[in-house]
Amino acid sequence: MSADAQDERFIREALKYARRAYTKGEAPVGAVVVRDGAVISYGYNERERKQDATLHAEMTAIKRCCKKLGLWRLYGCTIYVTLEPCAMCAGAIVLARLDRLVFGASDPKSGACGTLFDIPGSGKLNHSPDVTGGVLRGECAALLTGFFTGIRAGEALKSK
Repeated sequence: MSADAQDERFIREALKYARRAYTKGEAPVGAVVVRDGAVISYGYNERERKQDATLHAEMTAIKRCCKKLGLWRLYGCTIYVTLEPCAMCAGAIVLARLDRLVFGASDPKSGACGTLFDIPGSGKLNHSPDVTGGVLRGECAALLTGFFTGIRAGEALKSK
């Protein structure tokens, strides 16, 4: 399987978890951590439901992976995320020593992997994962846009 096909395959896996977040009223972002072609862990946004600002998809997937492998250094692993990670998540990806980050949609409001900031590519940190963005960008962005359009419409109805 080509690298592009593998990236698409695992972004589609992450999209499954993003849809799970959507059904729970969370911003639809999903993530999976992969090693040797197999999904090791997953995560999706749970901030609203659990009232915890750190429960982004990436953070949950990284924590689960560390627990499952019994390691905090996740060499040999790739994280696939439907939305470009924020500063917190980009920092966690660097600190966890993930080899690679692949994301779907860019985030113009808080993207820290090339859009607003470039934490993984800064060259000033002790680890720099390879970053590939824009994989299934349209699908990932459409899910987010649909969610926030619905939220705005609901808020508009509530305020009338």
